[in-house]
Amino acid sequence: MTLGVMIIDLAKGMLTSIEIFLLTLVFSQPLGLLVSLGRMSKNRIVSTVIKAYIAVMRGTPLMLQLIVVYFAPFYIFGFNLTGFRFPAIIIAFSINYAAYFAEIYRGGIEAIPKEQYEAAEVLGYTRAQTFFRIILPQVVKIVLPSVTNEIITLVKDTSLAFVLAQAEMFTIAKQIAAKEASVGPLMVAGVFYFIFNFVVAFVMERIEKKLDYY
Repeated sequence: MTLGVMIIDLAKGMLTSIEIFLLTLVFSQPLGLLVSLGRMSKNRIVSTVIKAYIAVMRGTPLMLQLIVVYFAPFYIFGFNLTGFRFPAIIIAFSINYAAYFAEIYRGGIEAIPKEQYEAAEVLGYTRAQTFFRIILPQVVKIVLPSVTNEIITLVKDTSLAFVLAQAEMFTIAKQIAAKEASVGPLMVAGVFYFIFNFVVAFVMERIEKKLDYY
């Protein structure tokens, strides 16, 4: 296999990796915010359930979670798994990363002085208005460095989709490497991941600078 053909094949796999990356962010970020609010709920049942969920998600390997999410519908309900591979990957990645984002958001929310809530109440703001107009913009600025670290980790974790035989870039690189008996494809895949991470880090750095208004 020529270098050009190999790069084209890996680039196709990279598109799948990017798709996993983007969809995971789209679903895990808002879910993480909801989970963080549940984690801080005064309702003990809700907060306990959320704590258990976060503990399981952070305490077990993402690889195992991928397998469970994919095969559980078949073993529990007898569902046909045809066409479920990619959705299972997105579900597993989303609920996993939502747990990490939730703890990051919780730390940011709890870092806001309680006096700001009281001042907003005096000014006539509702709880929703206080949170979305006053608290959340500050939280985003506080948690952005930690969120950036998780996003960079997500770029590399997309390679775990190989567990469910999804043809993302790392899976394709392994297949080519086995066929050609060479580590060259894996090295090229490493360059692809590095470029991907470089772009993500650059974008997040620009966002951080834009929010650095103090």
